[in-house]
Amino acid sequence: MKRLAGLSTLALIISATSGCGWLWGDDGYFRDRGSDYLQAQQVPPMQVPAGANLRPIEPLLPIPQQVADSRASGDYEVPRPQRLVAAETASDFSLQTSEDGRWLVALRSPSETYTAVRQFFTDNGFQIDEERPQTGEFTTAWQTRDQLAPGLVRNLGLGEGETRVRVRVEPGVQRQTSEVSLLSVQRPAGNNADVAWPERTANAELDRVLLHEMQTALVSRADQGGSTSLLAEREFDAPSRVTLSEAGSGSPVLQLDTDFNRAWSSVGRALSASDILVEDLDRSLGVYYVNLSEGAEKPDDKPGFFARLFGSAPDREEIEARAERYQVRLTTVNGGVQVTLDKDLDTVAPEDVARRVLTMLRDNLG
Repeated sequence: MKRLAGLSTLALIISATSGCGWLWGDDGYFRDRGSDYLQAQQVPPMQVPAGANLRPIEPLLPIPQQVADSRASGDYEVPRPQRLVAAETASDFSLQTSEDGRWLVALRSPSETYTAVRQFFTDNGFQIDEERPQTGEFTTAWQTRDQLAPGLVRNLGLGEGETRVRVRVEPGVQRQTSEVSLLSVQRPAGNNADVAWPERTANAELDRVLLHEMQTALVSRADQGGSTSLLAEREFDAPSRVTLSEAGSGSPVLQLDTDFNRAWSSVGRALSASDILVEDLDRSLGVYYVNLSEGAEKPDDKPGFFARLFGSAPDREEIEARAERYQVRLTTVNGGVQVTLDKDLDTVAPEDVARRVLTMLRDNLG
């Protein structure tokens, strides 16, 4: 009996859905509604009272020319929308914000960024009162609005008091990037009180606008092909003293009188200047992974026409066969940084190789 009931139910379902016209046909629930708009009725435009002032009315959603009008007959296939083409503009300078503050990220080395940021302040009338290139920091003097560029004063909304700014340029998380932060303090004009630097910004809006103005100026300068002085870059991260000596085991070691951040930046610059290829790096471990058999990568150095026509670049097997891989290791010791050359974590490099590499670094660190 149950089997008969099941067969009867199945037969009823098949007979009811045999055509599926009530679902998918022209009169079905899931019918194609792509041409329904052709049945829409036009109505006269809205009448506006006489004497009213009107602006020209433009359609908010204009109908493209390729769409069928009321004269079309039969089914019409709605065209797919055109792909959105967005012109992305990448910049080397971007503003970042968090709960703790706001800063500028530059896809430039700390030395180059320091020089460019300092130039922005001096161009706008700021006088540099204190400067410590070794730590990437400078402080402006107390100044009134009359001593600064009028455009900047207007954008910052400076009043009649005096303003002072402290700027810091630090190495970014990634190699060859920088982070710029600033802090401003103010006091009444003519007041000689020594205002202490707060832990967090006391003039959030002023600091925000000043960072934005600095970003705009740096982007414009980069677009115009502005460059920084190589001498100024070297002054930023060059250690105050560089000494090549020997460790207790007799292996050569390079001693830098500076902090780790400056040492990391300056050693990276010295490796490039020494034409040593850096294949990888690990800032947290303080290690540059180098290949002494290859020259430093220079994106601007491209082979000429005949070199590309008759020559050929070495393949991976050739590169691997002649590779001389070592680790340039930076270690903080007694307030300074020691630089050594190792074969790996447990093996020091041969004495002659280490001395040759560290001597080149010393010559390019000054």
